[in-house]
Amino acid sequence: MTSYLIRGGTIVDGTLKPAYQADLRVAGGRIDAIGPNIAAQEGDEIVDAAGCYVTPGFIEPHTHFDATMWWQNDLNPLPGYGATTIVMGNCGFSAAPISDDLKVRDEIVGIFAFFEDIDKQAFVNELPWDWRKWSEYKASMTAKVKLPLNYASFVGHIAIRLAVMGLDAWTRAATDEEIARMCELLDDACKAGAMGLSTNQLDFDGDERPVPTFAAEDKEYRALFEVLDRNPGSVCQVVMDTFIRLTCPAALERFARLTEGLNVRVQWGGLPTLEFQKPILGDLQKQHEQFKAEGRDFWTAYTHVSPTNTLSLTKSLIFAQSGDFVWHEVVAAESWEEKERLLADPDWRARARESWDTKAWAHAPMNNPDRLLLRNSDNGVGPMNLTLVDYMKMTGIEHRSDAMADWILRNGVKSTVHMAPFPMNEEVIIELIRDPKSVGNVSDAGAHAQMFCGPGENMLLFTYYVRQGKITIEEAVHVQTGKLAEHFNLADRGVLRVGAPADITVFNINEIERREERKIFDAPDGMGGITWRYTRDPAPMRLTLVNGVPTFDRNGATGTRPGEFLAPSAAPAAFAEAAE
Repeated sequence: MTSYLIRGGTIVDGTLKPAYQADLRVAGGRIDAIGPNIAAQEGDEIVDAAGCYVTPGFIEPHTHFDATMWWQNDLNPLPGYGATTIVMGNCGFSAAPISDDLKVRDEIVGIFAFFEDIDKQAFVNELPWDWRKWSEYKASMTAKVKLPLNYASFVGHIAIRLAVMGLDAWTRAATDEEIARMCELLDDACKAGAMGLSTNQLDFDGDERPVPTFAAEDKEYRALFEVLDRNPGSVCQVVMDTFIRLTCPAALERFARLTEGLNVRVQWGGLPTLEFQKPILGDLQKQHEQFKAEGRDFWTAYTHVSPTNTLSLTKSLIFAQSGDFVWHEVVAAESWEEKERLLADPDWRARARESWDTKAWAHAPMNNPDRLLLRNSDNGVGPMNLTLVDYMKMTGIEHRSDAMADWILRNGVKSTVHMAPFPMNEEVIIELIRDPKSVGNVSDAGAHAQMFCGPGENMLLFTYYVRQGKITIEEAVHVQTGKLAEHFNLADRGVLRVGAPADITVFNINEIERREERKIFDAPDGMGGITWRYTRDPAPMRLTLVNGVPTFDRNGATGTRPGEFLAPSAAPAAFAEAAE
């Protein structure tokens, strides 16, 4: 293993300590020394870090690479953005445990694929499915998947429920015997190194059904939380609705009650940062502050970027999640020809107009045509780079649904329409960056490939918030490194200290940017062919090391796969020691 002497940089160690000038030496995959004027040893590769920050590698705390990592194992473009660890299995979705019944397994795949816009057939075909319990899934994953980043994963409550209850998981409460079996599966996962349990109190599917975890009664949740209590270091992650039905305040109160008296860390999603979410912000802030005052181990997740809304007819949950199930019929159509037929059908057009007028929620893309950009034509016919309102004026088409259908038919059903970002509540974002009980850098990376969630959004913490003087460099690094490692109980990660694994990135803040998305054609389309997904060119970082191995350098991604499976530690005191 090559040793490195990173010379002349500014160390930002991930603990909020002030930045300082020092060299850093890496040997044997670990940090060997930090200090001024470290002497080079024989075999050291010298890295000139003059003018650069040297920081821990960045952690992506909310991703959905559970499926795509099996066929896109380069995790592009994460290495070029300094990321060294991903956390998967979020939102109640995971590939294990599974039932012996293939129909039930496919139900798990279908739920995951719908909500994360991931091709269902590729999910079925590319994974080996040589597991039933989560511990067996972990063994298969670590043996067969080699990644450039370290990886950790929750076990999904939706998967646990379906594995135990079959299709009944959608519609009824669990029996005592079924709850006991769920607890056995969760305990198996925790003992095998799962991050903990992820669950879902947010999502409704394309048939307007709440996901199976909505059917879980209090006694089921309490029993599962007691399993987490018996497995120190584990976390419960729950996504709650701050976006559609705005039920988060009640759900948060329920989870606080159900974890009373237990040593369970809860990551809830989370304090909202979009302007239109302000009606529930005040209540949630009060609850969050009360948890902190009471010493409760509740951490709020948040995002510093607007969620991406791309209206795609290939696969997209946007229409259904907006309350528009008529356009969702086109997404669900099984051939390109059928999609075209529906868009041109007068009866469908009439139902679509009525749906947009009476069913879709007010802040949905279809009710904001002045913010819908006709940007991505499949055949280049155009016109492009104008709003849907502009197109209506140009063509004389009176209804926005008819106008979008007309433009898509002209430009091909593989075209996409993009919504401008929602306005952000920047004051709340800065407060949350500094909040001791918050989980930032939430991205959804690995999901929604044609919506392009995630990879590279972390650069805005540097290129906007630091450059504009809104936060310090120490804060921008901390929220992506030491703070997240502490939250997930990833001992020795997220900090630069002697003896820690060498997850490191080196960058010049004047060189990096969140690059514009661009299309590459390498994703399965679900119909036997290849379609496009978005990626980004590198920020770029000067160097990214994972366990002491370069995954990105001045020549680009190196193609190495040094990532390791990470399990939470039961002894988070290591972080307090690192900060002293």
